[in-house]
Amino acid sequence: MSIEVLMPALSPTMTEGKLSKWLVKEGDVIKSGKVLCEIETDKATMEVEAVDEGTLIKIVVPEGTEGVAVNSVIAALGKAGETYEMKAASAVPTAAAPAVSASPSISAPPMQRSAQPQQMVMREGRIAASPLAKRIAQERGVNLYSVIGTGPNGRIVKEDVLNAISQTQDSPAKLPTAAQAVPAAQAGPNAKQLADLLGQKYTEIKNSPVRKVVAKRLTESKQTVPHFYLTVDCELDALLAARAELNKKENAKVSVNDFIMKATALALKENPAANAAWTDEAIIRYTDIDISVAVATPDGLITPIVKAADTKSLLEISAEIKDLAARARDNKLKPQEFQGGGFTVSNLGMFGIKHFGAIINPPQGCILAVGAGEKRAVVKDDKLAIATVMSVTLSVDHRVVDGAVGAEFTAAFKKLIESPEGWAK
Repeated sequence: MSIEVLMPALSPTMTEGKLSKWLVKEGDVIKSGKVLCEIETDKATMEVEAVDEGTLIKIVVPEGTEGVAVNSVIAALGKAGETYEMKAASAVPTAAAPAVSASPSISAPPMQRSAQPQQMVMREGRIAASPLAKRIAQERGVNLYSVIGTGPNGRIVKEDVLNAISQTQDSPAKLPTAAQAVPAAQAGPNAKQLADLLGQKYTEIKNSPVRKVVAKRLTESKQTVPHFYLTVDCELDALLAARAELNKKENAKVSVNDFIMKATALALKENPAANAAWTDEAIIRYTDIDISVAVATPDGLITPIVKAADTKSLLEISAEIKDLAARARDNKLKPQEFQGGGFTVSNLGMFGIKHFGAIINPPQGCILAVGAGEKRAVVKDDKLAIATVMSVTLSVDHRVVDGAVGAEFTAAFKKLIESPEGWAK
């Protein structure tokens, strides 16, 4: 009997993907763990490994195919010489996104419960699980990265997966997906219809998977998240002097944005209520201070994460952001490097933008929009003076963060930016 290979969900937001490349061909003998193909998700290109064993008797979805729905059949395994005929139901996704063994490793989505309801386990790398456990997990949409194994050496067995299924059936505090939160928008005109309507010539630029997901999530955010905005002006002269001294002393190239990331982390440490996310059942307040930084790529916006930013030096933050941004533009980030984060910083100051309000990245509760530093007239000791001033605007989800909490965070951030002595290292 043939075994169907399904399109996996390689990120919490993925509903479809592009099958970029097959790394095997029909007739190849497939062992568990062998890399089958490369799949382009909403944020990265990843290799997918086989869960089952057998001969690859049919490639259902050719390489280069876009819009392949999660949980649809992409190939089939069986015995050598066996033929495969797709069942009508096989092409229609009917279950939740399956968990597969993929490289790089995938972190479990927030709030998913493990086989033991009072514990949370997160794994990285390949999972030790029995073939039957993997099969059940794939069919029932269980993320093996969140299941505690009770077999020898922590191996996941059938009973562990069944226990996980029973626990997640009534699990509270699940974060809503974009598809659940927002009804489908009415379809607008396509490129040709729009051009014909306006009587204009045009060049059609196909939407990348990243841009499609960004569009969907930002639409969800503006439609469902009650934003409010807090703007504060920060004087940068002391920070610029500290930056010049640090760069000279360390022979480094620490940027103003690196200082902003560090100041944001320290302000969140002082005001942990701003480091939070919304669910219908509870507000999730993060213990770690993991800050996403918005990075523009040719395919669209991506937000890699500086984890535990409050514990890192400016030099460490600077090196990490440079590395993350470079790999983001090359589409080489691992899922755990861009999925998650409790707060986002978006900086357009390098483009000369004075002030803007950013759209919150759900399920986060806040995003800080940073403008350019520029010479402005200020009043000091009742006299006019000139200072380098930067405007920042905090976009806030009012369900998560109240006005007073947002104001306390922005006040703490302003104080840190204007008085870098003691933390600018």
